[in-house]
Amino acid sequence: QVQLVESGGGLVQPGGSLRLSCAASGFSLDYYTVGWFRQAPGKEREGVSCIDSGDSGHGNTYHADSVKGRFTISRDNAKNTVYLQLNSLKPEDTAVYYCAVGPYYGLGPNFSPLEYDYWGQGTQVTVSS
Repeated sequence: QVQLVESGGGLVQPGGSLRLSCAASGFSLDYYTVGWFRQAPGKEREGVSCIDSGDSGHGNTYHADSVKGRFTISRDNAKNTVYLQLNSLKPEDTAVYYCAVGPYYGLGPNFSPLEYDYWGQGTQVTVSS
């Protein structure tokens, strides 16, 4: 059974850091593109970061302009887990963060939610003083 479980969200002050985890079971994350998305109240779901298949795509990583230089996506194949390190957090980063898995196409960053087949339940990140 394919399952994705996110964890690591919470309440943090502006400028703080969090590390989100996306643990997979039922399949190997290394064969797929893994994306992190976020959705704030009243807004559409937006792509934040994604990492290519390590098996086919050399594990290339991509970040949206809004988080570039602050967020880092990485993969631990031994733990079958993808991480999202969030640094220098801002109030506008507040959202529910989701990880998702989709096919590797080799066409660069994939921030379209429609291209992803499996989703986790989400973890809340709140940035507030």
